[in-house]
Amino acid sequence: MATLREELEGRRKNGSPFPLELVVAEIAHDAGLGRYVATVSDITERKAAQAMLRQSQKMDAIGQLTGGIAHDFNNILTVITGTVEILMEDLADRPELVAITRMIDDAATRGASLTHELLAFARKQPLAPRDVDVNALIRETTNLLRPTIGEHIEIEAMLGDNIWRATADPSQLSAALLNLAINARDAMPHGGKLTFKSGESILDDAYAVTNPDAEPGPYVMIAVSDTGLGIPAEILDRVFEPFFTTKETGKGTGLGLSMVFGFIKQSRGHIKIYSEMGHGTTIRVYLPRSAGASSAQPAVPDIGALRGGTETILVVEDDELVRAYVLAQLQALGYSTLSASNAGVALALVDQSVPFDLLFTDVIMPGGMNGRQLADEVKRRCPAVRILFTSGYTENAIIHHGRLDPGVNLLAKPYRKADLARKIREALAAP
Repeated sequence: MATLREELEGRRKNGSPFPLELVVAEIAHDAGLGRYVATVSDITERKAAQAMLRQSQKMDAIGQLTGGIAHDFNNILTVITGTVEILMEDLADRPELVAITRMIDDAATRGASLTHELLAFARKQPLAPRDVDVNALIRETTNLLRPTIGEHIEIEAMLGDNIWRATADPSQLSAALLNLAINARDAMPHGGKLTFKSGESILDDAYAVTNPDAEPGPYVMIAVSDTGLGIPAEILDRVFEPFFTTKETGKGTGLGLSMVFGFIKQSRGHIKIYSEMGHGTTIRVYLPRSAGASSAQPAVPDIGALRGGTETILVVEDDELVRAYVLAQLQALGYSTLSASNAGVALALVDQSVPFDLLFTDVIMPGGMNGRQLADEVKRRCPAVRILFTSGYTENAIIHHGRLDPGVNLLAKPYRKADLARKIREALAAP
């Protein structure tokens, strides 16, 4: 029996178009005569869900690409930033050359900022989530904004009473709100009103049907609204893409909203944008409701920026340039060093009973065994050895559900000598 399926355009009473699906099916065929049944369905919600799913898949693909680029770029920047520091020390009596090295250093710093933004979008940055009083954080954010955003913009906070606490990384959430506020400011060049609103929200199954990236459940909602120019409908689904910007050249990288998007998704939240040309834009952020007591980590005491030691450190890094740089820096700090290009070489040293105090290993390595698996093997054979991970792209080896595993020490690439010195001492002092 044949079935005909066609998509058509219908018209509502007010004249607005909407998608229809016509299905005609043959239900009987006797003596050369056929009997058919026809059904007509409004498929507006189905089409919207399909569009949202395609957009979600597109953003995931872009995230994989940008995360991979950031990983390789971070290895390069680690060498550049470290060697520039060495040059500055050696050229202290050559001011004209010091000025050049400072320019290189500034460029590397900008590159490091760029890779951080890319990793935020790709949802690969290490987060330290805990219970957050959203209202207190919004108040802190507005206090920071008032002196800098301009007198031509009014700021208002409409905060819900006794709302739930959210689970999020407070520093990253603060940065996200600042990003949203800066975008709102730029959309109001002639002045306007910036509003922060907080509340509680339950996203139900019906909402998730047309928003496939949203998990049903309880959320803490933060809305950031402006009375600015608005965003054209034809580009609304592109605003979270990295490097997409409507600003003129030199006025922005196009990474602000993409960073916010990545952070919210990595935090297992949801983000929704509404905009109307000439009337303004509202971005609603939904963060998971906190399920328990605060999980804030205790503050790490200041142990001195360039404090070294005499312990022995095994460095496992597949990038030859990075490995050479790290070994040179550790030796300059007084440490004895061993090195390996992959997990297999490192375990061979362990099996030869070569003594060392700390394993400093990259997370992502070729050869079938990543840094976390190597660390587990080393701890099994040498329980007293301390572990410090490093990476520019952590995947899921030491981060699960957007957060560092308990007890994990991570030094994110790119890093400077002072960062390396501090984290080494911190890892060696760990219980």
